[in-house]
Amino acid sequence: MLTMEKLREFSPEADEGLARCMGNESFYFKLIGMAVDEPSFGSLKEAVEAGDYGKAFEEAHKLKGVLGNLSLTPLLDPASKLTEMLRPAQPCDCGSLLDELLEKRGELSELINS
Repeated sequence: MLTMEKLREFSPEADEGLARCMGNESFYFKLIGMAVDEPSFGSLKEAVEAGDYGKAFEEAHKLKGVLGNLSLTPLLDPASKLTEMLRPAQPCDCGSLLDELLEKRGELSELINS
């Protein structure tokens, strides 16, 4: 079960996200669960694999917004870097950042389900 204590260990800025939810932990946790299940993770991976860098930029940008609002910095950092790398919609070597983003998503998912 996710707790603020566990979340703070994962993302020290979690209290900022909680504050955006007016201190409502259950609402904040619900939004985090929705963020982990966000279809843009899969769409981003598919777009990068297909070489559709314009679509990949759009998906990375969506994730950046969601993750930033929730103050999930371990995911936000690679999502932000991906967004800027993909902004020109040109081929780029973004595989390691994508891997990092998906790895951090998996870690957060484990926290939620533990």
